[in-house]
Amino acid sequence: MHPVLKNYSNIIAFGRNTIRTELENLQNLENFVNEDFALTVNLILDSHGRVVITGIGKSAIIAQKIVATLNSTGTPSIFMHAADAIHGDLGIIQKDDIVIAISKSGNTPEIKALAPLLRQFGNILIAMTGNMSSELALAADHILNTTIEKEACPHNLAPTTSTTAQLLMGDALAVALLQCRNFTSSDFSKYHPGGALGKRLYLTVKDIASKNEKPSVSADSGIKEVLLAISSGRLGAVAVIDKDIISGIITDGDIRRMAEKSLNFEGIKAGDIMGTNPRTIEENEMAVQAAEICRNTKISQIIVTSSGKYAGMVHIHDLNREGLMQQ
Repeated sequence: MHPVLKNYSNIIAFGRNTIRTELENLQNLENFVNEDFALTVNLILDSHGRVVITGIGKSAIIAQKIVATLNSTGTPSIFMHAADAIHGDLGIIQKDDIVIAISKSGNTPEIKALAPLLRQFGNILIAMTGNMSSELALAADHILNTTIEKEACPHNLAPTTSTTAQLLMGDALAVALLQCRNFTSSDFSKYHPGGALGKRLYLTVKDIASKNEKPSVSADSGIKEVLLAISSGRLGAVAVIDKDIISGIITDGDIRRMAEKSLNFEGIKAGDIMGTNPRTIEENEMAVQAAEICRNTKISQIIVTSSGKYAGMVHIHDLNREGLMQQ
């Protein structure tokens, strides 16, 4: 191993300098969000086709990420590798599609070969490039300028700052499009039905509570009945209900604390040890709201209600299993 790599101070400096260099060189990118950017957004909004994004090398990887972001925010998009395009994949492009070609130099052999072919197809061509005099820029209808002065690579060779600029411009495009479409969190959930992100947007408290037992006792129930209810419910708690009114909650922690004070349980009723004013949530509320209550109040169970009446219980483990406890 090279001796310099053993020096933590040097390693930290390398990392920090890379970040600093990129940030400094990206400061001017905001000024490139101009009329061409606005025209591009409007063209995509008015289009009846898709956005086809192409590139080669590192730019191709950025293109795939931008495609994924556009698709997830309501803009139908597809990736086309520039090298494959000139060897048959041009058939991907349909009549109404808008093509965005990404290239730092705008003069790579594949892009130079592809640009005139795209013009022949009659599709609108948007160039995302850092070279305003390149063949790609000259062939394009509009340009998304991603010019940078310096790569973070100490030799100014490896695509670093330039690909970050492309990524930022792609994010700006996607966010502008979703805002113009008034794309809501409900719309977002349609494209993200799986995973924790989707669940935050569509999973209700009822969806979780309906899979659990619904343990309950009355205020006059004895300790044995309370213990059996907690054990059978497997939620670490039981609701105390009287005439459909939620009087309180007893958790396994309440039982332990009672046992620490006395081992004589004779005559003790549920009403004697229950916690009053338990936290509740209506079953039609989003499950993420239940997670927020549990996180903020440091409780493990929350009582679920339906029009104010006891409807079940949700445990923090349920919420954690659904990936909702992560902030």
